[in-house]
Amino acid sequence: MSDVLYDKVRAVELRDGTVRLLDQRVLPGTLRYETYTGAAEVARAITAMVVRGAPAIGVAAAYGAVLAVTEAYARAPREWRAAAAPDLALLRNSRPTAVNLGWALDVMERAMREVGEGSPVPIVEAAARRLHEEDIAANRRMGAFGAALLPPAARVLTHCNTGALATGGYGTALGIVRAAAAKGGISMVYADETRPWLQGARLTAWELVQEGLPVTVIADSAAGALLRSGAIAAVLVGADRIAANGDTANKIGTYGLSVLARHHGVPFYVAAPISTIDPAARGGDDIPIEERAAAEVLSCQGVAHSPVGARAWNPVFDVTPAALIDALITERGVVERPDTDRIARLLSQPVPARQGARSP
Repeated sequence: MSDVLYDKVRAVELRDGTVRLLDQRVLPGTLRYETYTGAAEVARAITAMVVRGAPAIGVAAAYGAVLAVTEAYARAPREWRAAAAPDLALLRNSRPTAVNLGWALDVMERAMREVGEGSPVPIVEAAARRLHEEDIAANRRMGAFGAALLPPAARVLTHCNTGALATGGYGTALGIVRAAAAKGGISMVYADETRPWLQGARLTAWELVQEGLPVTVIADSAAGALLRSGAIAAVLVGADRIAANGDTANKIGTYGLSVLARHHGVPFYVAAPISTIDPAARGGDDIPIEERAAAEVLSCQGVAHSPVGARAWNPVFDVTPAALIDALITERGVVERPDTDRIARLLSQPVPARQGARSP
């Protein structure tokens, strides 16, 4: 059975000179696409979490850069690079933790430097579309590598959303689920609800239901009991930034899952593209952790559930030490027990011609 069967959702598109985003704030109750004609609008959409997930943010930023260049060339055809710079800066600062955002804009700026005479728009648009296509291809390779690690009829636990909604398509950790399911290798996906935005309960569950894959939503606080029961073959999570030593920033609650998984002897796998690795961050302490408004914790969908006067601490991410990660799954292969040396070797390797390789 082809894994294309389980690859129907797209969260980010460049269509007719506009950026089209599936509004993830209103799923699953409402299926709504928002259309943006300017780069500043795309930056605000990224900040407001219309689109989220590190790879998807990177793709959205790349398409936002296309809008920035298009508008700048129309206003100042001789000075379009300088004219586009403020919008590119807005995009770069829209979310601080997801390293894919800056990586994607670096790719776009390299494409801009290659432009000679004439309009830059076709060149930067081609670069953005290529980046999007390469993200989907990388996710498919990741899926195949990760699926090979799972036993038959596996029951897995996920946190947050790591599927097509969080990427250019197919997904990272959920890409592994898709690849395994295509071979009959998934009997159940348990999805943490993922407070406070409920990306697991709203988005992961929605994706899997859309594609006919089995899903059970659990409260975040139920994960320990589930792992203790012996029902789970592996924990599969994504990443927003991976340091040079393998420490990994992901949605808040991931670190706690890694501790529980290690205590109960359950493999803990991180699935992420190479673009998520930040060699400039030596360890987890070098990764900036975004904090958002207290209202996200003190209320739900605009309805307050905490008393007036209560405060909230709302870090969006936490850092899982590399020592608690059994394997990092990338498009270049599987890195068991990631550390500084293994990450460095991974970054020096080309994309493998065939799947199934493991990095040392």
